[in-house]
Amino acid sequence: MAKKRFVSFLLTLFIGLLGGFSFQVMHLPIPWLLGPMLFSLAGSRLWKSFTPYWPGALRDSAIIMVGYTIGLSFTMAALQQIGQQLLSMILLTAMVLLGAMGIGFLVSKAASIPFPTVLLGSIPGGLSQMLPLAEEIEGVDLTVVTFLQVSRLLMVIFFVPLLIFSPFFGLEGMQHAADLQKAAGSWNGLFPNILVYAVVCPACAILGKKVRFPSAFFLGPMISTILINLSGFAGPQLPSVLLNASQLMIGCYIGLLLKPEQLKNKLSITVLAFLSGIVLIGCSLGISYLLTRLHDVSLLTAFLGLSPGGMDQMGIIAKEVHADMSVVICYQLFRTLFIFLVVPSLIKFIFRSRLRGKTAEKAAG
Repeated sequence: MAKKRFVSFLLTLFIGLLGGFSFQVMHLPIPWLLGPMLFSLAGSRLWKSFTPYWPGALRDSAIIMVGYTIGLSFTMAALQQIGQQLLSMILLTAMVLLGAMGIGFLVSKAASIPFPTVLLGSIPGGLSQMLPLAEEIEGVDLTVVTFLQVSRLLMVIFFVPLLIFSPFFGLEGMQHAADLQKAAGSWNGLFPNILVYAVVCPACAILGKKVRFPSAFFLGPMISTILINLSGFAGPQLPSVLLNASQLMIGCYIGLLLKPEQLKNKLSITVLAFLSGIVLIGCSLGISYLLTRLHDVSLLTAFLGLSPGGMDQMGIIAKEVHADMSVVICYQLFRTLFIFLVVPSLIKFIFRSRLRGKTAEKAAG
């Protein structure tokens, strides 16, 4: 069994590398994230005799590297600027979530799927929080929730870079991959400071996981890096090879999450998931424009901060296009914490109130 799994891993790695090289040769945006993601997804669906395997530990290791890289971008001035935008974070995050709820209501009506199922599948950036919650609420279809969450995540990761690198954003988003290579560090510059971060970042990730901190493998390394870096112990930039490897490890993992064969009414749900994802991205773009009117941030930075994706993926894209990563991650972080701390209790209260109302109606009838 172990040998078979290792062979499956090597084949999956080969497919991911092929995707990364192909996207790089074609000069497509974020090649080492999107290429492996798309190729591993296609390979797992088209190659029937192939059972892909990608260890979760590799994805966790990659997220630790991403968290460290993004943590280096935070300065004291950036943190003070974020403190001034707290009210905007609350307002715009609420608008994004209300937009997702409205889209979820329309999808539930169009697909004749119970609203609780579609709502839990539509909350942006809440895959890890919504799946455990879905298991607790009676009548929720866990397969549909997973499909809606993963399909939205795939769409955001794929379409957001294409939109950013389109003429819509002009020269603001048209940064060549060579710029990222220049910004990356060298192998010689890693030591000795990297040794401290190599111990602290994984330790904080594991500790965060044990205390059930949201997105622990991302936030643990990021927060510890910010604290150590601001104390004066500078962290070195990672070489481009490691940055590309981290994107590949995340891309392959995400590409293998989608399992449409487990769905009932595959076609209708897939079409509605696609349309709702497009509408949600459009809503985020509109709300991003509002952020640019409230604060002195670029549309590129605002859009990445409010895009309905994950912090690690948006952080990778923000680094590639040289957006203000501190603003992007703080808005993404605020939404993640809001979803983790407030949304589950709110959803439980709403659904239990509806259930009690229906029970009372039946009793009265």
